[in-house]
Amino acid sequence: MSRLEKALEKASKMRDEKKEERKAEKSVSNTEVIYRPGTEGSLKIDNPYLITVTEPDSPISEEYRKLKSLIVKLTKGDKFYNTIMVTSTLKGEGKSITALNLAITLAQEYDHSVLLVDADLRKPCVHEYLGINPKIGLTDCLVNGAEISDAFIPTGIGKLVVLPSGSRVSNPAELLSSNMMRELVKELKNQYVDRYIIFDIPPILPFAEAHSIGNIVDGVIFVVREGYVPLNNLKEALNMLKDSNILGIVYNNVEIDQFDSYYYYNYYRSYYSDKKNKY
Repeated sequence: MSRLEKALEKASKMRDEKKEERKAEKSVSNTEVIYRPGTEGSLKIDNPYLITVTEPDSPISEEYRKLKSLIVKLTKGDKFYNTIMVTSTLKGEGKSITALNLAITLAQEYDHSVLLVDADLRKPCVHEYLGINPKIGLTDCLVNGAEISDAFIPTGIGKLVVLPSGSRVSNPAELLSSNMMRELVKELKNQYVDRYIIFDIPPILPFAEAHSIGNIVDGVIFVVREGYVPLNNLKEALNMLKDSNILGIVYNNVEIDQFDSYYYYNYYRSYYSDKKNKY
């Protein structure tokens, strides 16, 4: 069993062991590397953007469940396409929020473990949305040889485990384009054929990371914020992904006039093309 296999198995079991561990533990050391959730093995989520946790019965959460169902349909078949990259044209379009809520919904409602990797090394934010303060993460594993098991954070949200971004690096594009990163993605994919691995990647137009990772993952979810990106920039970004398998587009921040109420709802609609259709 490889080091990564042992690490992910350990992380997947951690949530179920929390209650028994607490009976034997009087306290948790402040120097402990792996984050210990505060209540019944679960993170306390109060960030309103993680609406699949804070408002699971809302219309937006229902849209994420539709997105989850479409992803499962597109990735399950004779072969399981389990490595997925989430990106956008520019920053501010909601890619990280989409990656988080999709990962949460998959982990809650489908019989899969989910590993969410914060690979946006330029502006990591997964840990901020979840309200955690990790000591190490992806970069520490790639650069400093840290044990990946020490970087995993079991959230207690279904079967969701998070690999945070880690320490800041001066060369994020080079690191994510390196053979070390490629080998990490390949090993995760090949060793864990029964679980989803979702990568939150920097926007494609200003940075090179999405192009590099897009060529080695099984599929890409492309987030587009309504009225935010000029059409020529959107076409350019999609053209840069022409050799990647674009599963589809999440059309984000759409304002819908609800004629039977006094409110407007901003919610996520998911529009998917056939998996064989290349943009």
